[in-house]
Amino acid sequence: MKIGLAAFSLVILCVSASAQNQPPVVAPTPAAVRSARPKSPEVHTDRSVTFRFAAPNAKAVQLFLEGAMPAPMTKDEAGVWSITVAPLEPDWYGYSFLSDGVFAIDPANHWLKPNLIATQSMVHVPGPSSLPWEINDVPHGDLHHHLYRAKVTDDFRDYYVYTPPGYDPLGNTKYPVLYLLHGFSDDAQAWPMVGKADIILDNLISEGKAKPMIVVMPFGYGNPAVIEGGFGILEKDIRLRDDNLAKFTQGLLSEIIPQVETNYRVDGDQKSRAIAGLSMGGSESLLTGLNHLDKFAWVASFSAGALPESYDQYFSGLTSSANGKLKLLWIACGTADFLIANNRKFRDWLTTKGVNHVDVETPGAHTWMVWRRNLATLAPLLFR
Repeated sequence: MKIGLAAFSLVILCVSASAQNQPPVVAPTPAAVRSARPKSPEVHTDRSVTFRFAAPNAKAVQLFLEGAMPAPMTKDEAGVWSITVAPLEPDWYGYSFLSDGVFAIDPANHWLKPNLIATQSMVHVPGPSSLPWEINDVPHGDLHHHLYRAKVTDDFRDYYVYTPPGYDPLGNTKYPVLYLLHGFSDDAQAWPMVGKADIILDNLISEGKAKPMIVVMPFGYGNPAVIEGGFGILEKDIRLRDDNLAKFTQGLLSEIIPQVETNYRVDGDQKSRAIAGLSMGGSESLLTGLNHLDKFAWVASFSAGALPESYDQYFSGLTSSANGKLKLLWIACGTADFLIANNRKFRDWLTTKGVNHVDVETPGAHTWMVWRRNLATLAPLLFR
C-alpha cells in the first residue's frame, strides 16, 4: 500500500509540474471568432448571395450550389474564402463547400438540408408571399412525429404526419390522405424540412386552392442496405432495388396505413387515398399505387428514378381497365433532369396500354426547386 501511495504521489507531482509548464488557456478574441465564423450566407437585396468559408490552410475551395455548376472561391488575407453568385430566383437552395477534396457544410449557417449520404447547408432567398413555400400569416397545421417498430424490416423507423388547420382528433370530420415519399439518400424529414410540404399545404388550403388533407411522410426504404451502396446502387443492383421496393410497399400497406387510419380522423376509402413521391419515391409511388388500385385512386410521381424498365413485368396487371379506378395519374419531370428520357418512355408505354395519365414537363433539373413546384401544382388537383 505504501508503494502504491508513493507512486500515485509521484504521478500527481509530474502532472502538476507539466501543467505549470503549459501556456495559459486564452479565450479567443471577438475578432478571432468573427474570422473563424464569417457571415455566411449573405443574401443581398438584389437576390445575389455571398458565401464565405474560413479555411486558411486550404489550397482550393469550391461552392456546390443546388441547381448550379461547381464554382471556385477566392481566399482573402484572413484565410476566408468567398464567392458572390448572380441573383437567384426566390427559393430554398442546398449548398456545400469542397475544401481540398473534402465536402463540408457551412459552419456559420444553422439551416441544414438533412441527408443520409451528403448533408448540406441551406439558404433561403425570400420572395413574394404568393410563393407557396413562403411562411405567411395564415392558419397553420401541425406536424406530428411518430416512431415505431417495423416488423417487415425488423428495425425502428419513423414517419411524419401533417394535419391541416382546424383538425380535431375528437371531431367528426374525416380527411383524405396523401402519402408523400422522399427520394434516395433522403429520410422521413425531407419533405417537411427541405420540401416545405407543411408550409405549401397551409398556404394552398388557406387560399381555398387545395382541400384540407392529411399528409403522411414515411421513411422510404424497404431495405436500408441500399444507402450503404451509395448513389447509383438502385441501377447497379437490380435484386437489391427490387427487394427495397417490395418491402417498402409491404411496410406501407401493412404497417403505416393501418397506424394512420387507427390514430387519425381519416376517410379510409380508395377514393380518399393518394400516393406521390420524388425520384426513388416517384418509382415507389407508381409501383405501389398502380399495383394496388384498390388502395389508391390518385397516383403521382416527380422525376421518377430507378423505375424498372420491364414495364410489362412490374405492372403486369395494368390495362385500360385502370381508368375506371384511377381519379388521376400524374407524371412530372424537369426537362433538364437526367431522368427525363426514362419518364417519357414510361409515359409512352402507358399510352400503348390505353391508361389515361397527365404528362407534366417543367423547366429544371433533378432538384428540390422542381419538386416543391410539383407538389404545389399537384395538391390542388387531389380529392376533387
